[in-house]
Amino acid sequence: MPGRFFLTSPIAELAATLGADPSTVADESPRSNIAPGQEIVTLDGDGLARRRWGIIPVGRVNARGRPVMETIVNARSETVFDKTAFEGTGRAVVPVNGWYEWTGEKRRKTAWAIRSKSDPFLFFAAITDTWSAPGGQQVMQVAPVTCEPSADVRDIHHRMGVLLRVADIPTWLSGSPEEVRPLMRPWPDGTLRVDAADDVDWNAP
Repeated sequence: MPGRFFLTSPIAELAATLGADPSTVADESPRSNIAPGQEIVTLDGDGLARRRWGIIPVGRVNARGRPVMETIVNARSETVFDKTAFEGTGRAVVPVNGWYEWTGEKRRKTAWAIRSKSDPFLFFAAITDTWSAPGGQQVMQVAPVTCEPSADVRDIHHRMGVLLRVADIPTWLSGSPEEVRPLMRPWPDGTLRVDAADDVDWNAP
């Protein structure tokens, strides 16, 4: 959907892949379990920065004009440009090595780690917002955009994050809704690997 992320590669490697300045997030340590509510590395038109995963919808309303009460962790691609709850949001990319989903019953769940078969990084399309917290603090926030799943992940979840090629990132960040709609589709079948998380060697290159 995604449920959680992992980013274990060095930031210098990520920055080189994106042609970005790593200094703004240079102290980021490898993380194998990033949950909603935590800060995560993102990329926007100004470069790499940290944002809180989850948009606190203060002042946002739904189609009926009622306040949105739940934190927006993921945004559906089908409505991200139509719902009033998303008005005024910006765009960013969430770069990760992969993400987790779970299957099974409550106390017998299996965690699955999902990665690219050919590339070290995956790039999630996302929307952004800034929350004015009590005391005047400005909290930068982010929520990945989701779409229908590809065949690779269909058996473990009914949604997946919108993934971008590096070449399509500039279009996502600054293109019009009409230009970016074609990007909001399932990732090509056969390009992702799904492994039981317990079997992943996090120290492997």
